[in-house]
Amino acid sequence: MSKLKYKRVLLKLSGESLAGKGSYGIEHEMVREIALQIKEIHELGSETAIVTGGGNIFRGNIASTLGMERVTADYMGMLATVINGLALQDALEKEGVHTRMLTSISMHQIAEPYVRRRAIRHLEKGRVVIFSGGTGNPYFTTDTAASLKAMEINAEVILKATKVDGVYSADPFIDSNAKKLEDLTYIDVLKKGLKIMDATSISLCMDNDLPIIVFNLMENGNIKRILMGEKIGTVVGRKD
Repeated sequence: MSKLKYKRVLLKLSGESLAGKGSYGIEHEMVREIALQIKEIHELGSETAIVTGGGNIFRGNIASTLGMERVTADYMGMLATVINGLALQDALEKEGVHTRMLTSISMHQIAEPYVRRRAIRHLEKGRVVIFSGGTGNPYFTTDTAASLKAMEINAEVILKATKVDGVYSADPFIDSNAKKLEDLTYIDVLKKGLKIMDATSISLCMDNDLPIIVFNLMENGNIKRILMGEKIGTVVGRKD
């Protein structure tokens, strides 16, 4: 445990990451690969919490632009995150990792309701904790939920999982001249409108001095490397 740079972490997984190479749905092999990476850091002594997105199943903001009532659409999106949370919980427990899922919307038959003290106790007992259901409120994203939960459980860092190895000056899949940005301040992200996390979540992290590391989840072992102190991805924080 003494080797870990970060002991208590919050991993933010987008719904798209669970879809693997596809655009929608859940790719079970991809979920298993993510579970194995989480198992790896769990065995090192990391206290790991996870917030799942739901974009691989349903996007409330897109549905609302197509005419669906916004609050209804957002609640549907929250339910999608619960489906993803259950899939990840199943994959983790198949690998022998004790897991608890806590939801912001009560659904006692499948998960525990979110209680801060209970979540922290689970982490202290060596269980991986999955937070689903977003914030439990419409108009807020799962990025905001990740920032809130990270601060509530006293996480040391947010690990923002993506399909690229950090933040670039432009889309690296489109612009061959795009340059990787190794370090950014919160203000840089807000001023430049970088789509790392939404502005509300970035502001929350800035107000509470909580660093964010944007990294490539598709490269096996990256989560472990970050926790061991290796420079991976892009770090968002304050200037020293």
